[in-house]
Amino acid sequence: MALMYSLLWRLLLILVHVNRALFSWLHVRIQSWKGRLWERAATVLLLPISLVGFPDFQNNLNHGPDANAKPITEKRTGGCRSRCLSDGKSLKKIPVHIGLLVAEEEPSYPDIANVVVWCMAVGISYVSVYDNHGVFQKNNSRLLEEIKRQQQDLLGVDGSMHSVEFLSSGSDQHQHNVVSCRPTVRVLSPDDGKQSIVHVAQQLCRSVENKERSFKDINVSMLDLLLRESKNIPDPELVVKFGPVNSTLGFLPWHIRLTEFISLPSHRNVSYEDLLGALQRYGACQQRLGQ
Repeated sequence: MALMYSLLWRLLLILVHVNRALFSWLHVRIQSWKGRLWERAATVLLLPISLVGFPDFQNNLNHGPDANAKPITEKRTGGCRSRCLSDGKSLKKIPVHIGLLVAEEEPSYPDIANVVVWCMAVGISYVSVYDNHGVFQKNNSRLLEEIKRQQQDLLGVDGSMHSVEFLSSGSDQHQHNVVSCRPTVRVLSPDDGKQSIVHVAQQLCRSVENKERSFKDINVSMLDLLLRESKNIPDPELVVKFGPVNSTLGFLPWHIRLTEFISLPSHRNVSYEDLLGALQRYGACQQRLGQ
């Protein structure tokens, strides 16, 4: 019996030593594998994003740079421009005027600028940017600079064909609601909504008080004419609302009786596919306009 216990004890000791040796070998292998994995991950993460998706990049590495080859950024912008034009032609209908209603705190200028440039690239003539606190309107110069920068990044040097006309409240000329020959961006605030109706009503009251008009001349048609002259842009056919708030937040209340509203979760990190999906939904909707 003692001999059997001795043999079992020696067998257990051998198993312990084998287990320790195996554990040490696996530990070294895992550390080595992790090191190679992190090196590969770092290589992938540090690879410039602009090189992804361009098959000519490998040819350039193998054969050296071609003096006649176009820069990769130009190819990327050209691809973006071509895709936007192609998508615009494929849509069943495109709104002449689109509103971008931001119902979120702390608006992101680069994200909204991206959406504005995409709208211009697919062929939309008028783009209105609105937030309930008037942040974009107070900082319209910053927004304009961001739009120009994103326009250059996304459309390239040939973006001049999408040159933007930037209108600010109270400084625009009357355009008689004719579709502009180039994209027009207008930044709106609550003052352009209900407050503009109040201003027009006050204007009519003063004209009656000064006997420039008779109170019999005041009707819905006259009010509609004065309000449209003050905006100088067509009614928006589509408004894309960003944010969880289910409200128009005072966006041009007189001009949206026939407007289609489509909601997106947020304007932050919004993608071109998100905007294209909204335009496709608008193109598929049937608007039955009554008399």
